[in-house]
Amino acid sequence: MIFVTIGTQIHFDRLIVAIDEIAATLKEEPVIVQTLKGKYQPKHVQVVDFLSPDEFNNYVNNARLIVSHAGMGSILSALEQRKPIIIFPRLASLGEHRNDHQMATAMKMNELGYVYVAYDKKQLKELILKKDLQPLKMIGKSALSRFIESITEPIK
Repeated sequence: MIFVTIGTQIHFDRLIVAIDEIAATLKEEPVIVQTLKGKYQPKHVQVVDFLSPDEFNNYVNNARLIVSHAGMGSILSALEQRKPIIIFPRLASLGEHRNDHQMATAMKMNELGYVYVAYDKKQLKELILKKDLQPLKMIGKSALSRFIESITEPIK
């Protein structure tokens, strides 16, 4: 199962459209999408909206692959549960967020080798179709504070 999450604040139709198109080609693997209602209504995925933390963790735990916006909560959940994650950052230039902090997060996580990053639909499809993606790095709960320090230090 592929679990896709866009966070809980604003819709992200560009990612949902791309995932829905890719899911149409995946004959035997379900795709579960945690999304908010946007203009686009997906046809080839199972949609859930708000999830409790336990429900979210259950989906992450049962997934072969996580696809997410570049939200740190989603990234940390995947790393803690040792799941491969593909980041698809929101772009301020497309009105998907107020600034490009998600692009900065994606670029830094990619540079550090923690996640796979797709900057467009073509890259996203190529990564999803690789059935053998493995977690690039894993963190335990005790490493969380050191990890957060390492990625926020350059920002200060």
